[in-house]
Amino acid sequence: MKLPHEHGSYKNKVDLLDENQAEKISKAMKQLGDPKRLQIFWFLCHREECVLNIAAIMDMSSPAVSHHLRILKLANLIESKRMGKEMFYKAKDNKLSKFLLETTKNAINL
Repeated sequence: MKLPHEHGSYKNKVDLLDENQAEKISKAMKQLGDPKRLQIFWFLCHREECVLNIAAIMDMSSPAVSHHLRILKLANLIESKRMGKEMFYKAKDNKLSKFLLETTKNAINL
């Protein structure tokens, strides 16, 4: 591609994010813009837990935690499984969750 201004030679070609990829990452990052939701996501990146225990750890009501979990699940960041009467949640083992966990870890060191 010929650029309007030539600033020397470019050794490394940088590709733009595909629009679909950018949309997915942007939506997930928006969901983590809520501090409580980010805390819940961080916690679930390190261990699997049930709603009642997450609520106790976060000092929140179960309905409030369930609301945040639903949003994180819709953003494809966490998954759930039923064990008896309880639902357990953990971060999904996917590229998006791993990327956002690493991004969060790096931000802590800023």
